[in-house]
Amino acid sequence: MAVVSFALITTIEFDLNVPIAFWVFIFCGTVTGYNFVKYAKIAGLHHRSLANSLRSIQIFSFLCFAALLLSCFFLQMDTLIVTGIFGFFTVFYAVPFLKRKNLRTFSGIKILIVALVWAGVTVFVPMVAAGMTFTTDCWLAFLQRFFLVFVLTLPFEIRDLQYDVAQLKTIPQLLGVKKAKLLGMGLLVGVLLLEGFKDTIVPSSFYSLFCMVGITGIALLAAQKEQSRYYSSFWVEGIPIAGLLLLLLFGHFLA
Repeated sequence: MAVVSFALITTIEFDLNVPIAFWVFIFCGTVTGYNFVKYAKIAGLHHRSLANSLRSIQIFSFLCFAALLLSCFFLQMDTLIVTGIFGFFTVFYAVPFLKRKNLRTFSGIKILIVALVWAGVTVFVPMVAAGMTFTTDCWLAFLQRFFLVFVLTLPFEIRDLQYDVAQLKTIPQLLGVKKAKLLGMGLLVGVLLLEGFKDTIVPSSFYSLFCMVGITGIALLAAQKEQSRYYSSFWVEGIPIAGLLLLLLFGHFLA
């Protein structure tokens, strides 16, 4: 839902008109991609003796993939091409392609791939689906989204410090937890500064962005190696949903 929420924020901020099939495409594509990245190695892609819970996830992913393929028939080719570019990164994030290495295992780029794919899918893809050109504001929104997703990923990397191998060279591994948090806070300031360079600044968008940046900053500063089970996977990942709700709330009262 975080990806869908970010995409909805883009459509609201830029007043985009996209077909219903687009939302089916985004939701099912996100579920399929996420489960593929997370469970492909566990399932072995062809394992015959899967646990019941994993098999249920596999069936649900298959249904989402079928709906994803069906929705493709209702979208323009340029939308599929742009999405396919980011889909390429998602596939090779999990599938080895060079000396049995995937993109995730290349030192230092894991967080960059995640931020690039999320920002591209939630900013560029909706713009293409609506037939809009890439304006300066669009590129600024992409950069803001890239920074925001980068920072939202840091609590996950801090949590995974005790599990990630040293060769991954994640940001907390390279800089340490304290400096990783300082980097994240600097990027959040950058997100707000970039808003000032836009040709059109909508009050509801600015206020909701300001609040979301504040919530993200608090979540980052509070992140520890030892986290509760749902701190990152629920509370941090739910921040984009909160951002969408705030945008709708401010849009209602400031209209």
